[in-house]
Amino acid sequence: MYPPPPPAPHRDFISVTLSLGESYDNSKSRRRRSCWRKWKQLSRLQRNVILFLLAFLVLCAFLSYTHSSSQWKALGGSPTEGERLRVEVPRPKPANPPVLPAPQKADTNPEDVLTMLPQKPQKPVWRRPPRLQIRAPDIGSKDGTQGEALRNTRQEETPLRTVISWRGAVIEPEQGTEHPSKKAAGVPTPSLPAARTQKEPASPNRRQKGVIEAFLHAWKGYRKFSWGHDELKPVSRTFSEWFGLGLTLVDALDTMWLLGLKKEFKEARTWVSTKLNFEKDVDVNLFESTIRILGGLLSTYHLSGDSLFLRKAEDFGNRLMPAFATPSKIPYSDVNIGTGVAHPPRWTSDSTVAEVTSIQLEFRELSRLTGNKKFQEAVENVTRHIHSLSGKKDGLVPMFINTHSGLFTHLGVFTLGARADSYYEYLLKQWIQGGKTETQLLEDYLVAIEGIKAHLLRRSEPGKLVFVGELAHGRFSAKMDHLVCFLPGTLALGVHHGLPTEHMELALALMETCYQMNHQMETGLSPEIAHFNTFSRPDLKDVIVKPADRHNLLRPETVESLFYLYRVTGDRKYQDWGWEILQSFNKYTRVRSGGYSSINNVQSTQKPEPRDKMESFFLGETLKYLYLLFSDDPDLLSLDHYVFNTEAHPLPIWSPV
Repeated sequence: MYPPPPPAPHRDFISVTLSLGESYDNSKSRRRRSCWRKWKQLSRLQRNVILFLLAFLVLCAFLSYTHSSSQWKALGGSPTEGERLRVEVPRPKPANPPVLPAPQKADTNPEDVLTMLPQKPQKPVWRRPPRLQIRAPDIGSKDGTQGEALRNTRQEETPLRTVISWRGAVIEPEQGTEHPSKKAAGVPTPSLPAARTQKEPASPNRRQKGVIEAFLHAWKGYRKFSWGHDELKPVSRTFSEWFGLGLTLVDALDTMWLLGLKKEFKEARTWVSTKLNFEKDVDVNLFESTIRILGGLLSTYHLSGDSLFLRKAEDFGNRLMPAFATPSKIPYSDVNIGTGVAHPPRWTSDSTVAEVTSIQLEFRELSRLTGNKKFQEAVENVTRHIHSLSGKKDGLVPMFINTHSGLFTHLGVFTLGARADSYYEYLLKQWIQGGKTETQLLEDYLVAIEGIKAHLLRRSEPGKLVFVGELAHGRFSAKMDHLVCFLPGTLALGVHHGLPTEHMELALALMETCYQMNHQMETGLSPEIAHFNTFSRPDLKDVIVKPADRHNLLRPETVESLFYLYRVTGDRKYQDWGWEILQSFNKYTRVRSGGYSSINNVQSTQKPEPRDKMESFFLGETLKYLYLLFSDDPDLLSLDHYVFNTEAHPLPIWSPV
């Protein structure tokens, strides 16, 4: 008999199978139970760290979503306040003449003003220069590093597409055109001019259309044979270089604007934007480049409101400043705009008085627009220095000044021709530019006019023409440059601004003389230099021309003064005289393939002998003054609101502070 089986062992758990006949299939539910088991196996510190990281990631995701959402709303939803201004505020059309305000503070960007132009098509409006009054510059502003900031930041900026209203046309700058950088803190930035017209002017009259046709013919030759170069050689159909800076193109910008040549202006603007580069190893003459390039860029900025031209002007102005680094602060005549090395002419250490005293209008205006006082201080130091010098003769100045000693040289020689002429012109024009507050300039001008009357005026025989001669060591010479024909216009401008009426009598007499210098020549064009007969001999004419002086360079001085005399007197004979001169230019200097050429002999209608050169001032000055002369609208570049530099580039008159 077998023993009974042992009792069953005691179990303290029960195994229960919950699956309904399904085996493990690597599903996510199985793994979730496994992850939870692992989570429970972690320490409390480890679990807290993981929870903190998860909370941080959730917060970052929420902030990112909020930021991107606001951007999408700005693009596709209702406009922001700034955008509402750009879209809804129309261009103001004031009943009164607009005022170009003084430079704004640094937080005002000129490009922002451009973007406020209405985007909807507008009724074409003829744009013309405004009647401006501008406050004088704030000399107390800090001398910032604005120009340097412009150069350093320009490459980093994103191109901004702007729309510029242009006499009813629309100019859309090409992609890639730089826009103004933000100025250095504390330095005011220029604001754009206000609306440029309040009424639609009449169409050009017959004579003005003649000027436009002459300009287009000259431009045709320049564009075809010398595009982007300094000067056209119309006979040989090529070009000449002086500075390599597109001199004719820059000099003619404001003339194109004034004449309403939209297509030509737009094409020239594109060249300035993409091709005009001052970073080059080239010497430029301080005076010539200031009046033509700096003056041309500044005036075009004022007429068009396009900040491209102001940026270019500031860049160029900075590159000219090394010329003033002399022991006397009288600038050298030449400066390399790429290396910054300045020097006097190769043959002397002197500068000409006209050159160092005829850059003030441009540099003063550049300071006013940029808020950088260094430009104005440099040129006004020169003005004060010249004022204090000995060696003058009743306000008349010698022709040369030494850049090391700061003293006049070649003493005892006085002329209103080359090397001294525009000194007298800029005394008056600086006084006008500054709102007639700088009395020292006016006093120097008035004394100089009295000196001219006392020492340089004579009458010719037999016609009794009043002319301005030269004085050399007490000996009078009856020689008068065509350049001196600026004087009747300058005198008339002074009378317009309240100077003695006796000046007008002299202006009228000298204007007759300058006209006769043209009229008595067989071609109707003045020689470069005339000598006047002062002897009572019936076989001699009033005007005598020597063979070396009978060339004509297409100069503007006679038509410049005709413009001023017509504006002040309203006498239409001055328009008729200007029309005669334009016809002579067309007959004896016009080149069939395009352009106009200087000529060698104004006394020969058969062989005027073209010199194969069209000076940039023919487009920048001569044709511009003719167009203004033939206009019957005194508000077209009004003498009450603009002052012209010696290259005929209009700059606004500042209103008194």
